[in-house]
Amino acid sequence: MSFFSVFDIASSALNALSVRLNVTSSNLANAESVSSSVGQTYRARHPVFSTLVQDSLNRDPAVAGVRVVGIVESQAPLKVEHRPDHPMADENGNIYLPNVNLVEEMADMISASRSYQSNVEVVNATKQMAIRTLSLGQ
Repeated sequence: MSFFSVFDIASSALNALSVRLNVTSSNLANAESVSSSVGQTYRARHPVFSTLVQDSLNRDPAVAGVRVVGIVESQAPLKVEHRPDHPMADENGNIYLPNVNLVEEMADMISASRSYQSNVEVVNATKQMAIRTLSLGQ
């Protein structure tokens, strides 16, 4: 595996983690939004990842990494509160809140942030190894 393969793998992970952080941020930003109908209520979103692996027999050089296949909406039930005094209440006095779980989202954000940081460290360590390898010839 060459230094460039490590950079490719780490950069694909950084791109995927950036999407993960953005989706989580969007979920947190909309966690307390209120709607008067089920159809208009924000639903939590989650990225779907896929590994990207092609061996060197099929392609030169070998390709590895991760990619974002898509973003799906959570199928968890929405939160319904009976608050007839709320200006967004429907004819039954209900308001609808997103199915965002703040604890899960914060844990996901911390995990994604640490993974991002780890991949940055991989890039930095690989860069330092390449620099040291080049300096051997001096």
